Amino acid sequence: MRVRRCKGTRDLSPEEMERFRFIEGAFRDCCLKWGYEEVKTPTLEYLHLFTSTGTLTPSMLGRVYSFLDWDGWSGERVVLRPDGTIPVARLYIDSMQDKGLAKLFYITNIFIFEQTGKETRERWQGGAELIGVSSPLADIELVVLALEVLKRVGLEGVELKLSHVGLIRGLLLESGLSPEEQAKICDQILDGDVKVLARLKPKKPELDEALSLLLDLKGKSAGFLRSFKVLFTPNLPELVPPLDNFITIVDILEALGYNYQIDLTSGRGFEYYTGVIFQLFIGKEKIGGGGRYDALIPLMGGREVPASGFALYFDPLMNLVKPTTLTKSLAQRVLIKVGPEAIRQGFNIASRLREAGYVAEFKLEAKEPASLRWVLDVRSKAPSFILTDQVSPKRFELRTANEVLALLSR
Repeated sequence: MRVRRCKGTRDLSPEEMERFRFIEGAFRDCCLKWGYEEVKTPTLEYLHLFTSTGTLTPSMLGRVYSFLDWDGWSGERVVLRPDGTIPVARLYIDSMQDKGLAKLFYITNIFIFEQTGKETRERWQGGAELIGVSSPLADIELVVLALEVLKRVGLEGVELKLSHVGLIRGLLLESGLSPEEQAKICDQILDGDVKVLARLKPKKPELDEALSLLLDLKGKSAGFLRSFKVLFTPNLPELVPPLDNFITIVDILEALGYNYQIDLTSGRGFEYYTGVIFQLFIGKEKIGGGGRYDALIPLMGGREVPASGFALYFDPLMNLVKPTTLTKSLAQRVLIKVGPEAIRQGFNIASRLREAGYVAEFKLEAKEPASLRWVLDVRSKAPSFILTDQVSPKRFELRTANEVLALLSR
C-alpha cells in the first residue's frame, strides 16, 4: 500500500527548504537590525485564548484544530495555534508587561482547517509585533520593515493596500445598530461585501452617503480623505481621530516615496484590528499584512497596552522567489575527491575549508554535482592537492592546505 501524505499538508524538498531558509534568513536579519527580539510560542494553546475575548470570528473558529487535552477528569480543550499574534500577546501578558515597549518577532507555523484539502492546512509565516506604543510612526515602521524584507528577497511589483478599521467602526457607531451587529457588518465590509450597506437603514442620511463614498474609494487618495473630512466631520465628529490618523500615515508614506492604494474593503481575516490595516500583494497573491490592534491585549486580560504588527506568508513567498536570487556563489563550493590512502588529509582540508566559509563536500558517486566551480583532488603523494577551476578551466598543483586557501581567496 502506498504511504500517502496527510491531506492538506506539504513536504518541503531540499530546493524548497533552500528557498524557505533564504526567506527566513532575510526576515530574521531585517528584524534584528530594526531592534526586534526573537520569541517562540508553543504549538498548543488553550482554546479559550481565542474564544473568550472574541479575538477570532465564528467562521475562523470553525476552522481550528481543537481537541481535549485530558488531565485525569479535568481536561481542557486545546488548539493547534491558528494565529501567530494572539500567542505572542499572551506571552507579553505572562512575562513582559513590566518591560513596557516590546519589539518582538517570530517565525512559526499556524494551522487552519480547510475542508477540501486543496489548500495548505499548515502554513508558515514570519511576524513582527510592536507592543507598548501607539503612533503613526510605529505603524509606518512596520510597513517599511515588511517592504524591506520583500526587497531583500528580490521581489518586485509589491502592491501595498491600506484600510482603516477605526474609520469604518466610527461610521457604524452612528447607525443605531447593536455592538454585535456593528461588529458583524464591519467584518462583512472588510471582507469586501459592500452590498451589506443596502440593508442598513441609518438614522442620519449623511451616514449612508459617507459610507458609500468611503467604500467606493480606490486608489492613492490622501486628498480625497481631506475633502471627506471637511464634508462630513461637522456632522460626524467621531470620525476626526481615525481620519487624522489615516491621513498622517498616508502622508508620511508618500513623503518616503512608497506607493500605496487605499481600499477600505481590503481587510479580510483581520478580526481583532482597531486602526490602520495594510496588506501586501504580488498580482492577486496575498503575501502578508498587518495593522494596529490596540484592544487585543486588554481583551485578553492584560493592561491597556497599544500594539501593532504584521506577518509575511512564507508559503506563497517560496513560490515567488526567483531561483537566480538563491543561487550559491560557485566560488564557495568545493568538491573533494579522496582515495582510501588520503582520507585523513581529505577530512583535514575539508574542515579548514568550512572554517574559512566554503561549502566542502566529498565526491561520493561517479556523477559530479552541478553548480560548482572547484574540484580538489587530495593525494597521498606530492603534489598533495590538485585544484581544478572548472570555469576557466585551469589546474593548479599545490603542496599545502594554506596554498589551497590562498588560491581560493584570490
